[in-house]
Amino acid sequence: MTKLGKLTRVALFSFAALMTMTLAACGNKPSAATETKTDETIKETNYFPAIDRYLVNEIGKYYADGEHCVPIHSIVTVDERNGEDILVWGDFWVFNYKQMGDTLKCVSGGSHPGLMHIRQTEKGFEVTAFDQVEDGSRYLPTAKKIFGDKFDAFKTINSDEKNRERLRAEGLATYVKKNGLAVTLYQDYGWPAKKLKE
Repeated sequence: MTKLGKLTRVALFSFAALMTMTLAACGNKPSAATETKTDETIKETNYFPAIDRYLVNEIGKYYADGEHCVPIHSIVTVDERNGEDILVWGDFWVFNYKQMGDTLKCVSGGSHPGLMHIRQTEKGFEVTAFDQVEDGSRYLPTAKKIFGDKFDAFKTINSDEKNRERLRAEGLATYVKKNGLAVTLYQDYGWPAKKLKE
């Protein structure tokens, strides 16, 4: 399957369908040799801007066009033992929106769980590679291979729809404020619009 084929697997989705996805998974807790960090700690070390740039520029472009591409992510764990190849396991999402009046309407997007390889340069952090979980019958074996002993933690994060929606709402509110958009609502196809958090 081509990269484009993999990336467009959930293009033009209904968020209702996206939110009802369930995953079958099992595994063990993270290895003690892996330094575990929370999203807040990662924000402090500036991984998120590099991850966001990658998701927007390398993933979001393959979805149906929107005026605004807003990524979200739930980080499973981070391994910083090799400064030239910092490993960030997570559940990464991309959402494309079009603005209609004071509402951001979601037109496309999807999930891209996997392992990001990051290094620090003189200009800051950058993503050098992304090992993605594959589709269909390859989903479970590739997810187990990529997440390894972190698979159970990934399963917990990926199945937490309430937290994902919270992260999405927070990410949208931050994006709207940062870009000075005259927007107060966001909406998924076939669903009522929701008020943006202030």
